[in-house]
Amino acid sequence: MTKPDRSVIAAIAAAALFGLSTPLAKTLVGSVSPLLLSGLLYAGSGLGLAAILLVRALLGGGHAITRPRGADVGWLLGAIAAGGAIGPYLLMRGLQSTDAATASLILNLEGVLTALLAWFVFKENFDRRIALGMALIVAGGLVLSAGALTHAASLGGALAIVGACLAWAIDNNLTRKVSIHDAMFIACAKGLIAGGASVALALANGAQWPAAGVIAQAGLLGFIGYGLSLTLFVVALRGLGTARTGAYFSLAPFLGAGLAVALGAPLTATLLAAAALMAAGVWLHLTEHHEHAHRHSAQTHAHAHRHDAHHHHEHAAGWDGAEPHTHTHAHAPLQHAHAHYPDVHHRHDH
Repeated sequence: MTKPDRSVIAAIAAAALFGLSTPLAKTLVGSVSPLLLSGLLYAGSGLGLAAILLVRALLGGGHAITRPRGADVGWLLGAIAAGGAIGPYLLMRGLQSTDAATASLILNLEGVLTALLAWFVFKENFDRRIALGMALIVAGGLVLSAGALTHAASLGGALAIVGACLAWAIDNNLTRKVSIHDAMFIACAKGLIAGGASVALALANGAQWPAAGVIAQAGLLGFIGYGLSLTLFVVALRGLGTARTGAYFSLAPFLGAGLAVALGAPLTATLLAAAALMAAGVWLHLTEHHEHAHRHSAQTHAHAHRHDAHHHHEHAAGWDGAEPHTHTHAHAPLQHAHAHYPDVHHRHDH
C-alpha cells in the first residue's frame, strides 16, 4: 500500500470514528452541559493517548516520539487556542440562541473555510478537480443537514457558530504545520489542553459536574471518537495536506447518519442524495493525479520514515535495518517529477 493510500484511509477512518461517535455522544447531552461535555470528551482523548504514549516510551523501539520545537511550538499552541478554546466557546454562545438544525447546517462551513484558508492563505495547491470534489462533499453535508432546517435563529447566534467554524479551520491549517511530528503526541497535547480549557470555561459559566458514570462514558467516548480520530487526522494531514484531509473528514456527518439508520432511524431520500453527492466528491479526490517537475530544498528534520525516493541517507553503524524508523535526518536538494500530494515533503509553489 502506498503512502497516499495510507493517508486517504487515515482521513476516512478519522471521519468514521468522529462521525460514529456523534450519535453516541447525543445520549449524554441531557445529563451534562454541551461545553462541559466537549471538555470531557477532549480530556478523555488526551488522557487516553497519554497512557499509550507512556507505554510506547517504556517499550522503546524505532518509533521515537518527536515533539514540536522552536517555532513549531507556537503553531501548535495557536492551533490549540483556536480549536480547543475559541471554537467551543463560540459554539456554546451560538447554541444559546440557535436551534440544533440551523447549527448543524452552519457547521458544514468548517470544511469550506478549512479549504479556503489552505488554498488562499497557506498557498496549498489545488485544481478544478479537487475544488469540485470538495464542493460536492460539502453539498452532500448541506443536503444532509438542510432537511430539518426551518427554525428562526438570531443573527448573533448564527455568526457565533460561523466564528467557531473559522476557529476550527484555523486549527486545521495550523496543525498541518506541525503534522510532521508524532501524530499521537500532537493529538494528546490538544486533548489535554483543550479539554482543560473547555471544562474550566464550562464550570465558570455555571455548569455542574455530572455523575461519575457519565464522566467515565464521556472520557471513553472522547478517547475513541476524538483522540484516535485526531491522531489519524494528523497522519492524514501529513500525507495529503489540509484541504484534501478536510474534504474526507467532511464525510463524518454522513457516517454518523449511517449509524443512526443502523440503530433504527429511517433511510430517507435526503440521506441517499447526500450519499450520492459525497461519493462523487470522494471519487474525484481518489482519482486525482498531480505530477510535474518540482524541486526539494535542503532541510533537516525528524519523523517516522522509510528509505524511499525522498530519504537517501546514511545510518550509524549498528542500525538494525528496521523500517519505518524515526531519527533526525538531512535532505539534500533534489529535483524530480512524480505524482504527489501536498504532503510534508511537497509544500512547494506552483
